[in-house]
Amino acid sequence: MEEKTITCIMCPVGCKIRITGEGKTVEIKGAACDNGKEYVLQEISVPSRVIMSALPCRNGDIPTITVKTSHPVPKQKIRLVMKKLSTIEVSAPVHVGDIIVRNIADMHIDIIATRSAKKIP
Repeated sequence: MEEKTITCIMCPVGCKIRITGEGKTVEIKGAACDNGKEYVLQEISVPSRVIMSALPCRNGDIPTITVKTSHPVPKQKIRLVMKKLSTIEVSAPVHVGDIIVRNIADMHIDIIATRSAKKIP
């Protein structure tokens, strides 16, 4: 059985968690909390990340707005989502929580504004 070490990113502690085994017979050591254990199990089965980015904002009091995905995106789909985001420009006004893109890349994941922009004349 191969041992693998993953650094947990669930909190600032950054536990070095050791995993031994495969499939359903995995032994986890070094996690300080249950969140770390859940993170490692998810990371070895379906690694995914919340994507954060910035989009150009037309007619706004700021040149860009920040956005994030509503749910984590599988790692193998991150490039696809980023490619689609690179083609998007928003128009002010934009409010925190606005859905900028629904169902990006047909994954049932939305792109949500995390910064507001007021419309300027």
